[in-house]
Amino acid sequence: MSTMKFCRECNNILYPKKDKERKVLLYACRSCDHQEVADNNCVYRNEINHKVGDHSHVLRDVAADPTLPRTKAVRCTRCNHKGAVFFRVTLQGEEGVTLFFVCCNSNCGHHWRDERPV
Repeated sequence: MSTMKFCRECNNILYPKKDKERKVLLYACRSCDHQEVADNNCVYRNEINHKVGDHSHVLRDVAADPTLPRTKAVRCTRCNHKGAVFFRVTLQGEEGVTLFFVCCNSNCGHHWRDERPV
């Protein structure tokens, strides 16, 4: 069974990261420089595949998911809150990756996709 690991320095979540030189799996903090060697090489990755024409359903509570990255560089167009959770999606039939954002304001939950050209 896999459990979430937390940084000893700042208590944020540790994310899996490979050390190519030493060829080991590390857990690294995205907020500070703390890293530690993983005691287990099992990494869980959740991939959801949709058929062409299906629309991706964004859950309102995705903003509470502690494993998703966050940014304060965007403002919600609905409530003007500064901060959102974001995740990447590769849409079948399209080139590149699309970024989806979900407002972190618990009263809003508005979601949008990044429309900037790559």
